[in-house]
Amino acid sequence: MRTTLRIRRAALVLTAVGALALTGCGGDGDDSKATGDGSGKGADGAPTVTLPKLDGESVSVAAVWTGPEQANFTKVLDEFEKRTGASVSFVPAQDPIVNFLGTKIKGQEPPDVAMIPQVGAVQQAVAKKWAKPVGPEARAQLEQNYAQVWQDLGAVDGTQYGVYFKAANKSLIWYNAAAFDNAGASEPKTWKDFLTTAETVSASGVTPVSVAGADGWTLTDWFENVYLSQAGPEKYDQLARHGIPWTDPSVKDALTTLAELFGRPELIAGGADGALQTEFPTSVTQTFTGGDQPKGAMVFEGDFVSVNIAQTEAEIGTDAKVFPFPAVGGEAPVVTGGDAAIALTETKGAQALLTWLASADAARIWAEAGGFISPNKGLDLSAYPNDVQRTMAEALVQAGDDVRFDMSDQAPQSFGGTPGKGEWKILQDFLKNPEDIAGTQEQLESAAVKAYKS
Repeated sequence: MRTTLRIRRAALVLTAVGALALTGCGGDGDDSKATGDGSGKGADGAPTVTLPKLDGESVSVAAVWTGPEQANFTKVLDEFEKRTGASVSFVPAQDPIVNFLGTKIKGQEPPDVAMIPQVGAVQQAVAKKWAKPVGPEARAQLEQNYAQVWQDLGAVDGTQYGVYFKAANKSLIWYNAAAFDNAGASEPKTWKDFLTTAETVSASGVTPVSVAGADGWTLTDWFENVYLSQAGPEKYDQLARHGIPWTDPSVKDALTTLAELFGRPELIAGGADGALQTEFPTSVTQTFTGGDQPKGAMVFEGDFVSVNIAQTEAEIGTDAKVFPFPAVGGEAPVVTGGDAAIALTETKGAQALLTWLASADAARIWAEAGGFISPNKGLDLSAYPNDVQRTMAEALVQAGDDVRFDMSDQAPQSFGGTPGKGEWKILQDFLKNPEDIAGTQEQLESAAVKAYKS
């Protein structure tokens, strides 16, 4: 099922993000009380999920996460080991994960569970008959803890395969507060104001925008936020399923808007060439080092940026602040992403791990560590370590079924999720030559036609 999003409602919820740590955002809503005091346990102190004993059983989990994300996920797996007696191993995977899993399955060494970062990749795993349906225990957790949209995102033809453990609010721009203060800049609400703010910061001697051009997925997120706000949700859904071609005038409009930034190299840290050599972690850390003279004053990406900010000396809410992606059309966009767990073997351990990952107990562990937002409405918001993440998580949960998923993650992986190919590569070329809008559209359509046919 394709997700739907009433932009106005979700955008209004997210306006609180601009205030962030300036105003506390306690978890006082009904949803936030589902797990009591944030301990991940019920009112009597008991765990909120029952898991089987798996003494002596081994469970392997594949994911593309590295660094802090892998370390925090390992904490979740460690607790699963304690509760079940199973031995869990983390299998480092490479992007695109479908190709990685294909190699493992061909070699008859599939991991028991894989964390899949694209809806399209989940559908591919099902089409290839790799994925196993979710069992009744995990389904019960999903029905209890998840809005219907998140269940639907993990289902194919009415059968549940995926458990969305980790979500992302991908409509945020983080900024260096000292650089803004030094420039006399303020948080913009519209795209026009965003460009004006960038010019104000530039006039102070600081390059305004840090772009992670070496990672094509960040460029798809730039496009999707502009497109969703400008073209609207109906067009977004049509383009996401290739119901309209990439040569559609609405795509031309979005690329033209994006070129207002990409076509001004003085507004981008290192210019286009520098951006194309800048990986995502660096795009963040270079924004929050150097005091009020960083290499870039703003960086666009989701809530997970906080993980990389934590690798600097900047304090979130004080040195590092955030505002919603500016409105290009009538409303600001709200785009989400996420990682789904799917079982690749029929083992008891694989199903138990899906049940665990669908629980509020599991979500609490990573929430407390930071750099994580859960779509699990049973998680007490007080589990999050600061008001920044608490506000973003609350917005995601309150949006309920009114959430629109990352467009490139809905596409076949060969088009929307492969480094050096498809949309990633074409938008990298567009960053380098933003004047070639028609050529970019033609390349996108050609790649999309090939991917959707296969």
